[in-house]
Amino acid sequence: MPDLWAAYCLDKAGRAVVTTMGYTWKALAPFFGAKEGTEITLADCRTYTKARRDAGKKDGSIHTELGHLRSVLVWARKQRLIAFAPDIERPSKPDPKEGYLTRDEVKKLVDAANSAHIKLAIQLLIATGARVGAALQLTWDRVDFDRRMIQLRNPFDKAHRKGRATVPINDSLLAALHEAKQGALTPYVLEWSGDKILSIKKGIKTAGTKIGRADASPHMLRHSATVWLVEDGHSMEAVAQFLGHSNTAMTYRVYARYSPEYLRKLTASLEI
Repeated sequence: MPDLWAAYCLDKAGRAVVTTMGYTWKALAPFFGAKEGTEITLADCRTYTKARRDAGKKDGSIHTELGHLRSVLVWARKQRLIAFAPDIERPSKPDPKEGYLTRDEVKKLVDAANSAHIKLAIQLLIATGARVGAALQLTWDRVDFDRRMIQLRNPFDKAHRKGRATVPINDSLLAALHEAKQGALTPYVLEWSGDKILSIKKGIKTAGTKIGRADASPHMLRHSATVWLVEDGHSMEAVAQFLGHSNTAMTYRVYARYSPEYLRKLTASLEI
């Protein structure tokens, strides 16, 4: 199994998931490292799941870990490295967390941020619905002030990146970007003292704690942006395109309940 894992990571080199899989294998190796790919059984998967739960790991993490194992086995079968890919049983994927921020809370979050780069990060994430990775890697050459567009995907990056669209710049973000550009010291939109920023999680959490939302996070801002779009009645197809979702079905599954029209027509059939 270790050889298959290494071969898969080599084949997918450059993709973000490969970095994550380095950590995943540390968890999987004690259970599957001595096995051939075709020897893995449902009982092995259940033993792994129980052990990880006993260690305090959430089902979402276990789902991801066993999902990586499944991906390697399916890839190995397609490459004819193994005769077949055994079924990998894993816990159900947890429902998405419900928490999101209101417009008023986001305004307070910006005011509570203790540094300019965190304020800009909040404004960028909420106005574009960007994933935090895309925001941190955004460079000024992909910010078109004349056309008021931001290209979240780096055209020179050949790796597969989830949810990176080209989005318009609204008025509030435009003003914030103009101000930031005047003092820019690096090619990156989000910078601190002339250096590229690696993480904004702590800064956003600190600001969130000040306003009574200690659960605030970069991903919550993307989630909040999506909820706002759906609540304002925009179509799921348009929202999915804005977010860079490749599968509209996922947008429906997670966000349809926030739409004011969701299931409303069905109630007419229940009138008495």
